[in-house]
Amino acid sequence: MANVAFRPPADCCDTYDPSSAETRGALRARLLEVAGLSELFKVLGDETRTRILYLLSLRELCVCDIAEIMEMSLPAVSHHLRLLKAHRLVKYRREGKQVYYSLDDDHIVGLISLAQAHYAEAR
Repeated sequence: MANVAFRPPADCCDTYDPSSAETRGALRARLLEVAGLSELFKVLGDETRTRILYLLSLRELCVCDIAEIMEMSLPAVSHHLRLLKAHRLVKYRREGKQVYYSLDDDHIVGLISLAQAHYAEAR
């Protein structure tokens, strides 16, 4: 077998200088801080759910209103709202037979605003 020199890929460092074991361990531990965020982004990655969240950032709405505005069926809207509620993005309150939805907290408005700003900046 011929002795072939190892050539690192072009996107690798020129020199091998690994971080200390303590630094690597500390950085690995920090990864726990983002555990579960990908699930949140999956939920937010659906255009319909993003639109529902945007509407709810403007005002509290019932399922009927959301369905009418978005030209969707009640069961479809309810399905999306259930998922958003399960991820603590929306909350609801009852008033008689009506159920009104709103954003769970101001963090959701912040996420929407930040994403809008980033999207507008990228154009």
